[in-house]
Amino acid sequence: MISGAHVIVYSKDAEADRAFFREVLGFKSVDAGHGWLIFALPPAEAAFHPAEENGAHELYFMCDDLKAEMARLGKKGVKCSEVHEERWGSITRMQLPGGGNVGLYQPKHPTALGLK
Repeated sequence: MISGAHVIVYSKDAEADRAFFREVLGFKSVDAGHGWLIFALPPAEAAFHPAEENGAHELYFMCDDLKAEMARLGKKGVKCSEVHEERWGSITRMQLPGGGNVGLYQPKHPTALGLK
């Protein structure tokens, strides 16, 4: 039986991005050894979108009120992109200290978060 999912975010400055997840986003972690932090994440869901090639994956965090979450994160110095309205949700991207980004969105569709 599958018991969970493990997400990997590749980064040019993994230590800075780990600090961001710990200090700014407030995710708790365990040390897997030698300071290698593994973060607990909120409940998750997976979706499959059509693409020209396999292999690219994205990470989005979900929230109930995108503007309020952006304001909260902004007080912590987090820079977000312009909000884009899509039929399935309101989306922004958060800049990570390592140079990458992760998505943040408020879904307009039913979510699978409460399913077991």
